[in-house]
Amino acid sequence: MPLYERRTYQVRIGQMPELTALYREKAWPVVEAAGLAKHCVGYFITDTGALHQLVHIWRFEDDAERRNFWEKLLGIDAFPLVEIRSLLVSQENQLMRGADWGPVA
Repeated sequence: MPLYERRTYQVRIGQMPELTALYREKAWPVVEAAGLAKHCVGYFITDTGALHQLVHIWRFEDDAERRNFWEKLLGIDAFPLVEIRSLLVSQENQLMRGADWGPVA
């Protein structure tokens, strides 16, 4: 059964436009060029509840594939990790497995 990783980034107030531009123009193109986009379920920006959050969900076959993914992505010099981190207050990661009923993404 696949493993899903939900990453929630608490963005500094007022910095969401800069962060989304950074992902659009630099981060996502690196993910695509590295052949890693196939793991992305989606990116989401909160609109209610806890605000100023960028949430992204990734799908992997197992934890080894997940660890290899992040090692590869974060090892690419062109990935703007330092720039992204400078716009965040905090980060929360959650690993999830699909339930054995209902739709499977």
